Amino acid sequence: MEHTQHGCYYVNIQIPPIEGRKQMAMTDTQFHQLADEMFQAIDNAIELAIDEQDADIDIDASGNVLQLEFEDGSKIVINKQEPLHQIWLATKFGGYHFSFIEEKWIDERNGTEFMPFVIESILKQGGVNLSL
Repeated sequence: MEHTQHGCYYVNIQIPPIEGRKQMAMTDTQFHQLADEMFQAIDNAIELAIDEQDADIDIDASGNVLQLEFEDGSKIVINKQEPLHQIWLATKFGGYHFSFIEEKWIDERNGTEFMPFVIESILKQGGVNLSL
């Protein structure tokens, strides 16, 4: 367990590589339902952070895209890639592609789970600690 400069602790969990792990087959409807639930959870957590922490984040949800803009003008963009049944995440630190594998959204390159990664990215980029 490591301590961050923002007073939070995190655990670095090693997840096996994507090879050999099975991506869940789903319909477009199922994909959108899962993705929309995540988008809504993020939106709710940000609204709570705005109320409780006086966080300065603008949220723009439009179609398949959820865009977060921080006080410094930097953005995090989360979008649904329907043809691939993936969630793509762009931060100022890089781009990531998440597939639904074994009931979790997992990044294809490093095996990171989506929600903890989003929480960490928002903290790192915008200085806002979300409760999800």
